[in-house]
Amino acid sequence: MSNYNFPEMMSYIIGALFAVIVFSIAYAYLKPHKLHHSRPLSTLALKGSYLLYLLVMLIIIYIASIRGGGVSQVFDGPEFFVFLVVLFVPTAGIFARKISRFSGKRVRYNMIFTVVNLVMTITVLLMYRL
Repeated sequence: MSNYNFPEMMSYIIGALFAVIVFSIAYAYLKPHKLHHSRPLSTLALKGSYLLYLLVMLIIIYIASIRGGGVSQVFDGPEFFVFLVVLFVPTAGIFARKISRFSGKRVRYNMIFTVVNLVMTITVLLMYRL
């Protein structure tokens, strides 16, 4: 007999597959290989920092689900609220960049959200104590 539980192994595989699919969809949506001609550096910084944030977040969520019994078990109390903010703010920033209100100030917007993405990445790493 094997010590491995088949349903548990399948959930690990499905979780990893889900993380790869989410990252692939984000990459396809952002198209980091296509840079804006008038602001290439700020666009690359924004897209790169968001993809780094997303990769770290997906890995943390996956590890938390395997080792700690789930995200709500790893981040409890006020930490869970901070985790939710860290989860949604960078994604809202990526989606909001196309709003016409920010079009005239896109370089500033890109740089601000690059910093936000990096701060959120560091925050989740510190919260998970890696």
